Amino acid sequence: MNIQINRWKILIASTIINICVGAIYAFSIFAMPLTNVFHVTMPEIMMAFTINAAISPIPMILGGKLVDKGGAKTAIILGGSMFGLGFILSGLATAPWMLYITYGVITGLGQGIVYSATIGNSVKLFPDKRGLAAGIVTAGYGGGTIVIAPIANALITSNGVQFALITLGIAFLVVILSCSFLVKACPAGFIPAGWTPPAAAGPNKGGINIPWNEMIKKPIFYVIASLFLIGALSGMMVTSNASVIGQTMFGLTPATAALFVSLYSLSNCTGRVFWGAISDKIGRTKCLMMIYIVIAAMMLTIALSTSIAGFAVAIVGIGLCFGGTMGIFPSIVGEKFGMKYYGVNYGVTFIGYSGAAFFGPRIANTVAAANGGQFTNAFYIALVISLVGFALTFVFQTMDKKKQTNTTSPKVA
Repeated sequence: MNIQINRWKILIASTIINICVGAIYAFSIFAMPLTNVFHVTMPEIMMAFTINAAISPIPMILGGKLVDKGGAKTAIILGGSMFGLGFILSGLATAPWMLYITYGVITGLGQGIVYSATIGNSVKLFPDKRGLAAGIVTAGYGGGTIVIAPIANALITSNGVQFALITLGIAFLVVILSCSFLVKACPAGFIPAGWTPPAAAGPNKGGINIPWNEMIKKPIFYVIASLFLIGALSGMMVTSNASVIGQTMFGLTPATAALFVSLYSLSNCTGRVFWGAISDKIGRTKCLMMIYIVIAAMMLTIALSTSIAGFAVAIVGIGLCFGGTMGIFPSIVGEKFGMKYYGVNYGVTFIGYSGAAFFGPRIANTVAAANGGQFTNAFYIALVISLVGFALTFVFQTMDKKKQTNTTSPKVA
């Protein structure tokens, strides 16, 4: 169906929206000042971020459901309102348990609904460039920390952490709701001008469209979710500990370590666009194979290196691959299970990322605590897990080829 729609304008607006919700990963900027405000320990404050990460599949599914029904704009307005309100209420909180509700639940739900809406709608608008579109729109999410962290730090320094949270919450409301008016839902059957969809083979000429309750019955779904978990695991280990690793293992000052955190975030952001575009050219599976090998090499580098240069190389490599993982899997879900139920399907598959968000930091922190603050053994664990991911890509490739053969082979009466 040839429908005139400015999909690039929608993609840009969606990316700006994701920069706002990507501020969720700037929580470390607020954490230390909040411990001083509430006179509590860091683990008590960090529980708000843990709750936020743990509930992520729920809003992803909710937002995806709205996208699948043509309600991308509605999802962004709903989720954006919750996200901004969550920040404002966090600034008004007077106890950690209130943060668990405001930052953990309200902001978490809003962020997930918005994220699933921007990704789902963008991937549907770019059937010819899924990897690139997913890479760009998720790059906004990954780059949110780069943009928001210095602003948040300046606000905290001048007026305190609670003022910073309230001010940012208001700003997020204004930006997200303003950009939402530029977003239009992808029309059903949309085909970009000048692009011819590949012919669907086999008896299902209309293409593959599998609802979530059928998707979870397929073994390939569990392989994809496992690949997602493995690809994101090393990134989540470093995301939560980059500054600490730099200071404890490489002797960096807090200020210099903060620069490396920004370098990691920039690499994460770049990797989403880079690997997404490359996967459009050479295929998702080959890209995943390369990503897992690079992760293994970077984990070996950071484990063995004693120089700041080695740390820098590893940080960049891990960040690129973490970003690549986040940029490629939206396309994989769409291609393997179809676009009709894409929003919900991606939300369900996002459980793989949630597993990485839960286990990655815990593996790193547990190993470091047992080894005098040294993360070296955690890096070796991540190296082995990435090699498992590399091996699993061959399983995925075999299952995918078998599925295609069964689809194209004529049935014999």
